[in-house]
Amino acid sequence: QVQLVESGGGSVQAGGSLRLSCAASGRISGISGMGWYRQVPGNVREFVANIRMNGATMYGDSVKGRFSISRNKAGNTWYLHMSGLKSEDTGVYYCNLNRIGSNTWGQGIQVTVSA
Repeated sequence: QVQLVESGGGSVQAGGSLRLSCAASGRISGISGMGWYRQVPGNVREFVANIRMNGATMYGDSVKGRFSISRNKAGNTWYLHMSGLKSEDTGVYYCNLNRIGSNTWGQGIQVTVSA
């Protein structure tokens, strides 16, 4: 089975920066893309960013120009670089791995931005 573990979360002041990491382990095959979502209590999980194996990226409208996604050469670690953080960016961030016929999620990591 595939396991994903997020790291790099924490508390920052508005305008600050953080880098989240996602490390994947286990049997991995048929990768379509790697990405990040976020969620606040009571709300649906929101798309943040995705990167495909060819390097193409997509971003949610609320984070365009402030966040960027990248991955290592092996494709088993990916990152979310966050800058110009706002209080509304606060939430639990989840990394995900999209594969043919499956979708794997990490446990999530808290990001708190104080105004």
